[in-house]
This record gives sequence, structure tokens and C-alpha cells, in this order.
Amino acid sequence: MADDSESNSLSGRVKRYAKVGRAMSGVAARVAGQRYLGLKVDRASHAADLKAALGGLKGPLMKVAQIMSTIPDALPKEYVEELRQLQANAPAMGWPFVKRRMAAELGPAWQSRFHVFGHEAAAAASLGQVHRATALDGTKLACKLQYPDMQSAVEADLSQLKLIFRLYERYDKAISTEHIHDEIADRLREELDYAREAKAMALYRLMLAKEDEVHLPLPVDELTTQRLLTMTWIEGEPLMSFLEKKPSVSLRNKVAYNMFRAWYVPFYDYGVIHGDPHLGNYTVRPKGAKDEGAVNLMDFGCIRIFDAKFVKGVIDLYWALERGDRDMAVAAYESWGFKGLNKDVIDVLNLWAKFVYGPLLEDRTRKIQEETSGIYGREVAENVHAELRRLGPVTPPKEFVFMDRAAIGLGSVFLHLKAEINWYQLFHDLIRDFDVKALAKRQKAALKEVGL
Repeated sequence: MADDSESNSLSGRVKRYAKVGRAMSGVAARVAGQRYLGLKVDRASHAADLKAALGGLKGPLMKVAQIMSTIPDALPKEYVEELRQLQANAPAMGWPFVKRRMAAELGPAWQSRFHVFGHEAAAAASLGQVHRATALDGTKLACKLQYPDMQSAVEADLSQLKLIFRLYERYDKAISTEHIHDEIADRLREELDYAREAKAMALYRLMLAKEDEVHLPLPVDELTTQRLLTMTWIEGEPLMSFLEKKPSVSLRNKVAYNMFRAWYVPFYDYGVIHGDPHLGNYTVRPKGAKDEGAVNLMDFGCIRIFDAKFVKGVIDLYWALERGDRDMAVAAYESWGFKGLNKDVIDVLNLWAKFVYGPLLEDRTRKIQEETSGIYGREVAENVHAELRRLGPVTPPKEFVFMDRAAIGLGSVFLHLKAEINWYQLFHDLIRDFDVKALAKRQKAALKEVGL
């Protein structure tokens, strides 16, 4: 059923622009003031204010803030630290709101379609909130209900983001942000469609069917609409809660192994990546469970489907680094669509590639990052960024944005786990029989089967 409040209304957009504009213009002015005027500002305090403002907005800019925190040197470190904490902590909407929204999606008699429907949200995130429920047959359910006026919120935030990127490029021309904005826009608009996410969930169930220690919910199509996603409930605990219990190295390694397989089996077998590995999108099977250390994936709004040739380029770059084959590396970058390349730029990109691929190049058991300082990859990224600033603008291809984000996000997970694994063997197990034509065929069949 349609809901007029979901329309891309002028009033909704105006309100959104005002809220977002106040939050972001303030940080832009402070950053510019420090860089150009030498003003001393309490960045830690202002960063906390920014996090509070964005978290209160609930909408897609909170996701954008998480992404921005991974773009090197886009914001001072104090801001990055605060924005990284924007996970699934938005304040929930109350029961009167929920009743209206559920009636809009399933009709006025919607409560008769559940045995129990929880009044309080079990989790609240950037685009919607989750309620526990029980089906008429007793099946435990999770119902993800989208906040109102999210279409307006997305369009307003994307317009603001374009302005932020323009400001960014005025004082830093190292990276052209046009394709970054386009990619974020495409993915955010897709995330508004919960019916599409249900199909993506079905796709992941197909791709990971042989992974016994990766669990996914089952979508309930008859209780799903474009703005309501109903799925089976799966039990687990957040990663940080799991780590507080001081699990053994072998158990931490098991979780890391399962996370690696959950993200990269779909990519190397089907050309699909989950672009959002933040802590709210998965849980760990708790201590005492039959499959303790298995992982649950629960959110499929942000997935990226790649052409098979792009996946081949990822593998080709690996072989190029392993063999020291510069021409092969150049061909890999070009196959992805990198523009503005020359000898010096390629050398800088290789620095970043050697960091990302580093654990995969050594046939030994090791931690994902053996230095203990800083956010995963940030120091390397800042050095690379500084060199790109010196050499001139580089335009990353659209596809690179979420691929890079997944690699950095998973690296952070492995860092939290302090996992000690032979990443080389894990990776080679995935690519040993790689065939680009076979991947393209599998992908086409899988997408057709789930209707994507």
C-alpha cells in the first residue's frame, strides 16, 4: 500500500537540507578555519557534536559518514574516530509510529498476520528499525521497518554530499570524487527498496549454501514490501560482546575464517560483494551454541554486483604483485577503469595494493596487520593520498569504492579478532580454479534464479 509521507516532498527535502546543512557546514567551516586561517579549534568536542547531530538524523548521511571515515585525509582524525562509532545506535521510533507504518505496508488488519509483534524496537539503524515478532506458525521473525520520508532524506543527503565533496576538492585535488558520489548514490537508492534486499538475501543464501558456518535469515515474502522486510530471526551476539568473553585464539581464528568465507566466496565465485561489513550487520554464534564461532549475516541492502572481468582484474593484480610484473599490474588497473595513470601514479597505487594484498602474499600464519598503531590501513592510506595529491588528480572507478570499503572494513574486523591465520592459503583456496567465463555463467544463472 502507498504512503503519501514517502513521497519525495519539497517540505521533507527542505527540512532535511536545513538539518544536514547545519551539521555539515559547521564541520566544514572548522576544518577550513584550521587549514587556511590557523584557527585553534577544539576538534574533539566539535567531532562529538557532529556525531550526535548525524546520529539524530537517522538517515543515509549516517551511512555516508561511515564511508567518509574510510577515505584517507578527508577529515581530521578526531572526526574519523567519532564517525566510526555511528553504527546502529539511532534512537528508535515509538509504537504509535510503528502501528501507522505497519498499517501502511500490510493493511489495517496487519496485527492479525502475526501471533506476537514486539512494541519496542530490537535495533535501530540509519534507514529503519527492527522489531521482533512471532509468525502464526510460531516461527521467530525480525521485521525491518523503514523510517518515513527516506526517499526525501536520501536525495537531500546526496545533494549535500556533492557539496561536501566539492568543498573537499577545492583544497585537495588528489582524488576526483565524482565517481565516488555516483557509486554511493546508486547503492543508497537501492537500499531504500526492501523488496530488492529480500532478493539479495535469497542470492546470498544461494551463493553461501555450502558454507555450513555462515548463517543467513530466510525472507518471508508474504510479509515483505518495498519498505518492510520480514525475515526469520537468527540468534547471535555482537562481535565486541563476543570478544569481551576473552575467547581462545582458535575460536577467534574460526570467526575470522568464517567472515573471510562469507565475504569472499560470493565475490570470487559470483562477482558479488557485501559492501558494508560494519559491526551491526553480522553477529557471532554465542558460547555454548552447537556451532559456536559461526557467523550470521543479517543485512543485504548494500551489495555490489561486478562484471566478471572486474573480478579477473582483482586476481590479475595479485599475480602481478606476487611476480613483480608491472605491465600486468597496469593492465589490471586499466581493466577496472582507473583514469589519469602514469608511471608515478602507478607506483603509488602499487603501495596501496601491496598493503591490501600483503597478508595474501605471504605463505605463513600471521595477523592481518602486524603493526599495532592506528586504524587498519589508515596510515598507509594517508601516505598514498599525500603522494597522489603531489602527483595530480586520480579518478577511481565506481566499482572500486565498495570493493575497497569491504577490504578495509573486514581488515578492521580481523584486527579486532587478533586472528592469526594463513591468509595466503585461504585466498588460494578461493582462486585456485578461477575461470572468468564460468563466473559470468554462474552469476547470470544466480541473478535470474532470485529475480535480480
